[in-house]
Amino acid sequence: MHKLNEVLSVIDSYIGGSQWFVFLLLGTGIFFTIYLKFPQFRYLTYSLRIVRGKFDKEGDQGDTSHFQALTTALSGTVGTGNIAGVALAIHLGGPAALFWMLVTAALGMTTKFVEVTLSHKYREVAQDGSISGGPMYYMKNRLNMKWLAVIFAIATVLSSFGTGSLPQINSISSSLFETFGINHMLSGGILAVLLGFVIIGGIKRIAQVTSRLVPLMAIIYFMGAVAVIFYNYENIIPSLGAIFGDVFTGTAAMGGFLGGSIAFAFNRGVNRGLFSNEAGQGSAPIAHAAARAHEPVSEGLVALLEPFIDTIIICSLTGLVLLSSGVWTEKHDNQFQESDLVVLSGHYSEQNDADVVALHDYLMGENDLPLYNGTLQVENGIIADQPTILHARSVAEDVRVWVNDQLYSGQVTFNNGKLVNDQQFKLSGKSLMHSAPLTTIAFTRSWFGDYGKYIVSIGLLMFAFSTAISWSYYGDRAITYLFGSGKVIYYHIIYVIGFFLASFTDTTIIWTLSGITIALMTIPNLFGILALSKEMKNEVKSFWKEYANRFPGEKVPKG
Repeated sequence: MHKLNEVLSVIDSYIGGSQWFVFLLLGTGIFFTIYLKFPQFRYLTYSLRIVRGKFDKEGDQGDTSHFQALTTALSGTVGTGNIAGVALAIHLGGPAALFWMLVTAALGMTTKFVEVTLSHKYREVAQDGSISGGPMYYMKNRLNMKWLAVIFAIATVLSSFGTGSLPQINSISSSLFETFGINHMLSGGILAVLLGFVIIGGIKRIAQVTSRLVPLMAIIYFMGAVAVIFYNYENIIPSLGAIFGDVFTGTAAMGGFLGGSIAFAFNRGVNRGLFSNEAGQGSAPIAHAAARAHEPVSEGLVALLEPFIDTIIICSLTGLVLLSSGVWTEKHDNQFQESDLVVLSGHYSEQNDADVVALHDYLMGENDLPLYNGTLQVENGIIADQPTILHARSVAEDVRVWVNDQLYSGQVTFNNGKLVNDQQFKLSGKSLMHSAPLTTIAFTRSWFGDYGKYIVSIGLLMFAFSTAISWSYYGDRAITYLFGSGKVIYYHIIYVIGFFLASFTDTTIIWTLSGITIALMTIPNLFGILALSKEMKNEVKSFWKEYANRFPGEKVPKG
């Protein structure tokens, strides 16, 4: 299994994890932003009116309202990335990474607008009478590329497990166990039953659940985040200054943070931004295709709100929570993860400027430092003559070695800076933290105190569970396209069983596979919408003509 994961990681590095993929996504957003004359800014107020039903027409065909389609798609994008992804981006690139997340979201608003419009235009009525849509339908019906549509649909089914089901319940069950001590299998079993009850009801029941769940989870998270930010009000202006001020300089070393470069902030911010709102991936158009609308552009305008809400609002809140609380530069007690651990040969001090520069350059990949090879003596958990241990990109302190929850005495061996773990050693100590655990600590820095961690746990539960619900529908429509609506029930059964099993098993390989399948969804989708750019522009012109005729007293955007 480990070997397979390594092979998949190499494949992913050439596809989804590569620079060209990031620039393809960004480039598509930039192209449509200029080609359609900045619709994310000019049309935003109209989007808000349409989601409230202003453009609705009696007899519009569809299974959901505009608002329900928006919340269903949002529940698929607002997930662990909003809690864990932002923390990881700042941990890797510093505050400027949040700036690039916001820029990416602004461009993603246009990409989402285009992909949803075109997918809605070419949707179909399935055998069971429900609406079925998504990029695979315009690939088949407009581009006459059935083979490309099949690739997209297969990738969507795989992504529904790799993005929407297995990692989500794994995050939920781990969070519930750490916070409340609830057994992984118990939480997985209860939530699997609830998931099955929701998704077997189809898009109408899914829409009913998400239209209530999304506003609720947004309000709870918003209140908790605002409490942290205003509790640390003196740090609000400095935090904003760091987000925008470090863009062209990089972030200097402070506390346990060893500094971030301009390139690293850009790379991590763009990467996390793209995968937070899923703009260009082609997933959200599947939900929006079910909306009641006679004019595809009207639903595209509704979708334009998604990256705005998901990234510009929610991710910004998370970022300000992390920065204003100061936890991102602090070292915290934690159990070390092997993937974040490396032992250097020699001793480096954070009090020595030359050492800090050397460590910074090493972490940025700009130079190499010698890695430790050999055996060290341990007494009562303390390593004698301990070389520099890096964990989570920081110099670890108060390091202890454990075996079976007991402080260890004996020898530990390292090979190329990595622990040779033949006795199941565990290392603990103080270091920087990232992802959901860092956000959890940040939420305790308010009037709520330690109770703040429950906001994150509840947020993770609702965010991740709603993501699993929405992605079940995306996979459902892909199966409908590939095999017909009669085979969907078998997909639902496998989806729920997999959801349960992932609550107590390792999903690392699934995360790696999802990186590949996301790319296999995104690349055909971007190719398709770029090929139909002229048609998109004509659709926009046609929409505004109808809008002007129906509402003659209102000012209508040009072009």
